[in-house]
Amino acid sequence: MLAQLNISPLTVVLIGVLVFAVIVFITTIRIVPQKKAFIIERLGKYATTLEAGFHVLLPLVDRVAYRHTLKEQAVDVPPQQCITKDNIAVEVDGILYMQVVDPKKASYGIDNYRFAATQLAQTTMRSVMGKLDLDKTFEERDVINSAIVEAVDKASDPWGVKVTRYEVKNIMPPQSIKDAMEKQMRAEREKRATIAESEGDRQAKINRAEGDRQEMIARSEGEKQKRINEAEGRAVEIQRVAEATAEGIHKIAAAISDKGGADAVNLRIAEQYLNEFGKLAKTNNTMIIPSDLANIAGVIRTATAVLKTTGATS
Repeated sequence: MLAQLNISPLTVVLIGVLVFAVIVFITTIRIVPQKKAFIIERLGKYATTLEAGFHVLLPLVDRVAYRHTLKEQAVDVPPQQCITKDNIAVEVDGILYMQVVDPKKASYGIDNYRFAATQLAQTTMRSVMGKLDLDKTFEERDVINSAIVEAVDKASDPWGVKVTRYEVKNIMPPQSIKDAMEKQMRAEREKRATIAESEGDRQAKINRAEGDRQEMIARSEGEKQKRINEAEGRAVEIQRVAEATAEGIHKIAAAISDKGGADAVNLRIAEQYLNEFGKLAKTNNTMIIPSDLANIAGVIRTATAVLKTTGATS
């Protein structure tokens, strides 16, 4: 068939060698993506670390032994049983964040750095939880996270791995402890509600008492002012009556001093005497009549003398 195609055996060998060389060359080409690192071994020994870019390996001599990502990795730490300081078993899980900073150490420093970091995080978690009471584990998550990061990061330094942070996801106590905590929280809420209600009732009573006190003060002030006003009114009334009476007496005295005034007074007295005497006669069946009607004149003379004395005094 080669004779029919007019191709010599040497040409076929050359073509075969060329195809083999192309295949070998293609297989030795390596393109490293961004944030990746390839570990190259030459004849089974570490040769170099390939970073992002285009690279050509020596055929049949170099090979890619390890591939590492340089991105930050989130490693899930499985749940585990931990015993707290007050002897309560809790189940704890978390997330460990790490990053390869030295691909060579990550390749040859340990067989599986992810598994090793996870195991170390679990061990440290058990140690930290054993130093805390159950109530403190919920309050001091930052302390737990910091302790785990410090321990794992220190241990992973020979592995070429940097531990950036650790986050506790769940702390799950037994169901009996959950029920007890729920009762405690319910009692605490009821206690706060009772205290708040009593404080409100106390404040309401204080406000009502203060309002009653202000009302009584205002009422007493009003009553006081009312009595003052009434007393002042009565004083003014008495003063005005006294002034009017005095004025009347002065006018009567002046009238008596005038010509014919005494006769008018005698006549007025006699009229009043007779009027009163007549009233007695109407209201009583029995009446004592003076034996001598001349006594009437004596009464008039006595009243007249009194009026004269009053007029002389004034």
